Amino acid sequence: MVDQTKQEALAALFRETSSAHHDAYIETDGADADWPIWYAEYLRDRLAGLLQADFTKSELVYLLITLDRELKTRAPGAGWVGYYTRWFMERYG
Repeated sequence: MVDQTKQEALAALFRETSSAHHDAYIETDGADADWPIWYAEYLRDRLAGLLQADFTKSELVYLLITLDRELKTRAPGAGWVGYYTRWFMERYG
């Protein structure tokens, strides 16, 4: 059974991260070719606490890049927050 509270917290964390990244890159309207590096730094400790899992920064960069590519090929047009939330919940929830 999916922990609804954890799932909602994870989705909120991804939305928060997106907003913080956009704010950090406001001058480029959020454009950042190296966004997985920024996201990994922002998310690492927060994800670890929420999911009770350890991530290295490089592991998280890899996962984010993999998920981005997977989303584009398997579910183009799908909302990334929901997709990433489901993926992390299936593996770490």
